[in-house]
This record gives sequence, structure tokens and C-alpha cells, in this order.
Amino acid sequence: MSREHTYPVMVTWTGNKGTGTSGYRDYGREHELTAEGLPAIAGSSDPAFRGDPTRWNPEQLLVGALSQCHMLSYLHKCAVAGVVVTEYVDNAVGTMAETADGGQFTEAVLRPSITVTSPDMVDAATKLHEDAHKACFIASSVNFPVRVEPTIRAVES
Repeated sequence: MSREHTYPVMVTWTGNKGTGTSGYRDYGREHELTAEGLPAIAGSSDPAFRGDPTRWNPEQLLVGALSQCHMLSYLHKCAVAGVVVTEYVDNAVGTMAETADGGQFTEAVLRPSITVTSPDMVDAATKLHEDAHKACFIASSVNFPVRVEPTIRAVES
């Protein structure tokens, strides 16, 4: 049985400096991402493209979405398998190649550092990353490789 989900969001440009897009340097890249019932996310373009470095850019949000999706899939797989995770921190990075026609991501690497409650869980915790990767909706939707390089340590409770 297939189910369909929709995710309505609104992006509102807030960077009009008074003359709109009358010239490449005449407008700001600031915008807000909103959805009903959620706080706004202040966005801009990457500073390399005249964006505000104090705001999130779409490229960071894409890497963040990949990391979040993998983490949530992984924690679910661990809970079902009886692997007790007590800490999870991912230092993810995405790489984009800029071309004359635009650009595209060439890869993303997720580097989660995970703590489990027993040394007996380390092997299973490591193997569950593969299942989590396959279950991640976002990773399944992108056209570039997403690698996962986990570090797992055990702390006995």
C-alpha cells in the first residue's frame, strides 16, 4: 500500500532594498522559510553568492535534511533492534561543484558519532547504518552519493 505525503512550505523574499532586482548588486538574498505552526527559518544565499553569512542557505539546509533523515531512521532501527543509543552527533558535510551553467552537489558525507550503552551493541549499531541509509527518504531522493562514516563507542551503564 502506497501513501502520499505533502509538505507545504512558504518562502518569502525579504531582500527588496527598494528597487527590487534592478541590478545584481541591488537586492538582498534574504528570505524566510515558514510552515503553518512552525517558527520561521531565516535564509539567504551562500556568502559566495552575495548572501548573508548569519542566515541559513539552501545548501546547508539540504545537508541538514540528509543528516536529520538519516539520524531519525537510524534511531528507529536501533530502537527496534534493541540497540540503546545515548548520544548522537553528526558532523555532516556536502560538496557542491559550481559550473558555468549553475552547479550541483557531488556528494554528502555524514559522520555521526554515536554512543551506545554496551560494547556488545557496537557491531549491530554499525550495521544498522546501512539499513537506516536505505530507509532515509531524503537520501533516496537526491541524485548524488550520500556516504555514512560512523564512529561508535560504548559506555557501560
